[in-house]
Amino acid sequence: MPKFLTKHVITILIVILAIAGFSALLASPFDKTEEVSLSKLVEEINNGSVTQIRVEGNNLKIILEDETKQLSRKEAESSLTESLVNYGVNPEKLGAVNMELKREGGMAYWAGAILPFMLPFLIIGLFLWFMLRSAQRGTSQAFTFAKAKAKLFGPQGKKQDVTFKDVANAVEAKAELLEIVEFLKRPKKFLDMGATIPRGVLLMGAPGTGKTLLARAVSGEAEVPFFSISGSEFVEMFVGVGAARVRDLFETAKKSAPAIIFIDEIDAVGRLRGAGLGGGNDEREQTLNQILSEMDGFERQTNVIVIAATNRPDVLDPALLRPGRFDRRVVIDEPDIKAREEILKIHAKDKPLVKNADLHVVAQRTPGFSGADLASVMNEAAILAAGNNQKTITQNDILISIEKVLLGPERRSHVYSKREKEIAAYHEAGHALVVNSLPHTDPVHKISIISRGKAAGYTLKLPLEDKHFRTKTEFVEELAVMLGGYAAEKGVFNELTTGASSDLQKASDLARKMVMQYGMSDKLGPVTFGDREELVFLGKELGEQKNYSEGTAQEIDKEVSKFIASALKTAQKIIKERKEKLQQIAEVLVKKETIDKKEFEELMAT
Repeated sequence: MPKFLTKHVITILIVILAIAGFSALLASPFDKTEEVSLSKLVEEINNGSVTQIRVEGNNLKIILEDETKQLSRKEAESSLTESLVNYGVNPEKLGAVNMELKREGGMAYWAGAILPFMLPFLIIGLFLWFMLRSAQRGTSQAFTFAKAKAKLFGPQGKKQDVTFKDVANAVEAKAELLEIVEFLKRPKKFLDMGATIPRGVLLMGAPGTGKTLLARAVSGEAEVPFFSISGSEFVEMFVGVGAARVRDLFETAKKSAPAIIFIDEIDAVGRLRGAGLGGGNDEREQTLNQILSEMDGFERQTNVIVIAATNRPDVLDPALLRPGRFDRRVVIDEPDIKAREEILKIHAKDKPLVKNADLHVVAQRTPGFSGADLASVMNEAAILAAGNNQKTITQNDILISIEKVLLGPERRSHVYSKREKEIAAYHEAGHALVVNSLPHTDPVHKISIISRGKAAGYTLKLPLEDKHFRTKTEFVEELAVMLGGYAAEKGVFNELTTGASSDLQKASDLARKMVMQYGMSDKLGPVTFGDREELVFLGKELGEQKNYSEGTAQEIDKEVSKFIASALKTAQKIIKERKEKLQQIAEVLVKKETIDKKEFEELMAT
């Protein structure tokens, strides 16, 4: 039996049981009434104990002097008085009894007469109605299954109030997209010049950099409908559904032209075809083929533009990227300090900041943060201020929120023993001391041994300006900083702990990238190793191709070990030469748990 049918059968059985129980309750009242014969009734009337008789059809309801209730029935073919006379009632005594006659009729009468016969038919009809309703719902779902589930924003749908003013980042990207706005607003100007309207725009950038926001801003500027859908919404377990949804989406958009189709995370369906174990006819590839054919089917005058977003352009099928499909590829970088400040101002508009809040300082402390990260910082600051019952958001609330977004919430309940606290203090002091001793490292902003997220403690160092290139010298010194905690633990306690495991992993990863990706090994030279093309079904690591010999692999391992050994030697030398400073920093950390930038600089100056 189908699931929906089983569900309705159970519902109907419950209704039948409820009706039966209710009927039984009415038929069997709690107070049992004595039923007497007509001869007994005549005897009671002659004794003068009956005060009232109520006639309801052939039923008699009797009330005695002591208010006892009785039931009886009269003869159907004669009146009550005639029946009582036949049984020898005293006329005088009968005249003293209050007689009431209730005539049956109306809805109650007919319901009582017809309902017992109609109830089974009503139940069967209800059962059939439930089945037909479920069947219709299933049929309608079958017809709508191939419909695209795109959300519509814009003049014909929900209000689209996002414009380029709401996007603080990506000046070059906005300049590129302004042409798309012009195409949508005034297509005739370009068609008269023989130009073809671009069919697709691919937005590429890291997660949280504002790709979706930019696409919506294009729609807002052009004042056209905006059909938004995720790439994963095309793919279903049933063959052909994804392609059908693509056809439906493009057909709907063409009816609303000029319009924008936005496909978020297009890499979900746009990955390289023919790779991995799935062959060439799986559902995802059929969906991609349909997208390609629909974009090819755009006529010259069709005023519909497809905007897609991805943070993995390297895995896309080349057929998507050829001219005539995604003609424009717009790269959206992470915001620089100026853009970060503008983004912070946008997210601070609806928040009660104190007058002396300096968002430029916040922008300086958030290098590498995306627009989404900055929105999270301002939101966490508002939550923190509300939790402290404040009326405004202070600068300190925002700075604390930066650390929360970067590292996670404080875990003050994670209490160290006295020795563990000393080890953590010397570990973080080692990082900070190495940073202070090397010329090409970023300055220390804060040192703490209060646990945040998974980190037992942390040394927060931030650059003075945004960096787009990193040198080999900076990487070498960065390796020494990573190993500063390891060197401090070994130099002070002559023992190693598990606290340095994360630092060692990061140092190993950086050293391997220096050798294999950045060509910074003097011995191996300017060569990259490892083909990082990803096979769709095999996963990232299994998909990496080893394009070097076993002998070269040994040389790579030696060079990685050489970089790490040299960095450790540098860190150990600094720890040994400045051991008094190391102890001074650690003692302050044990006592106060946190050292800010100003206090650290004062410690280093003495």
